[in-house]
Amino acid sequence: MRVGIGYDVHAFGPGDHVVLGGETIQHTQGVLAHSDGDVLLHALCDALLGAMGLGDIGQHFPDSDPRWKGADSRQFLRHCAQLMQKHGWRVVNADLTLIAEFPRIGAHRATMQSHIAHDLGCGSDRINVKATTSERLGAIGRGEGLAAQAIVLLAHASGSHGH
Repeated sequence: MRVGIGYDVHAFGPGDHVVLGGETIQHTQGVLAHSDGDVLLHALCDALLGAMGLGDIGQHFPDSDPRWKGADSRQFLRHCAQLMQKHGWRVVNADLTLIAEFPRIGAHRATMQSHIAHDLGCGSDRINVKATTSERLGAIGRGEGLAAQAIVLLAHASGSHGH
């Protein structure tokens, strides 16, 4: 079994929506990012890559590469799923936390979990998405951006742990 942790942060910028957990959520701002700026999926990809010992999202999808301009972050997650399959890993569980004053994600949580589970080839019961604020402290508390943390536990696909 292997564990990985990921973190991502993006500043708000011009726009009328954010993408979180593969779900487009209407908002008064967008995010400044090379891809779609999905902090939840970026943190999750880093956690998955870390658990597999395969670097980080920036090594696999550098923001200097024009191919990833505006890219759907679910593409990054599916790449991680392919690497898991290639190296014989499966998700035991993944726990993701959005850190933001807004937008609120309660109405979108089940859809996000479904997107993530689908892309990783596991049951939605293995994916948990939650949110917290930073109690109006710091840049995120002032509404300047949003962040996410993710932790994953992987097991060898042939093992029986986590069932």
